[in-house]
Amino acid sequence: MEIFIENIQDEIEVTDEMLELMKKAVKACLEHEKFEHPYEISIILTDNEKIREVNSEQRNIDKPTDVLSFPIVDMYEGVIKSSQGDFDMDEGRIILGDILISLEKAKEQSVEYGHSFERELIFLLVHGVFHLLGYDHDIPEREKKCLKNRRSFLKA
Repeated sequence: MEIFIENIQDEIEVTDEMLELMKKAVKACLEHEKFEHPYEISIILTDNEKIREVNSEQRNIDKPTDVLSFPIVDMYEGVIKSSQGDFDMDEGRIILGDILISLEKAKEQSVEYGHSFERELIFLLVHGVFHLLGYDHDIPEREKKCLKNRRSFLKA
């Protein structure tokens, strides 16, 4: 299991404690889903400007957002649907994808919602991980299931 975290912003300090909390959250998500395959996930911590650029390029939405997920493996609600995808044969891992999080947006939202920055960061990360696992909110039924799954995980 590999979790790579890259900090490419300089607006908000990233501590070792935050990094460890993020790794624990990713592992807990995958345990919650009973995902037993060796995996690799990349997390990029960025600022509003960079995530705006990516959001514009990838989704044609020219504004900053809080989190973007880029799944590589075709999954549906935690189950691999295809052998297509990215497998690191040397290491024997499935590369699940990338998650970008704007720490600036996370900070703004933590103030707006009245909770800690760390709680917002982990909420966004969990949201991103569940997207990599094939949970989505593209239609109301799937959105309800996605939110229910995320809430049950966060309560645990």
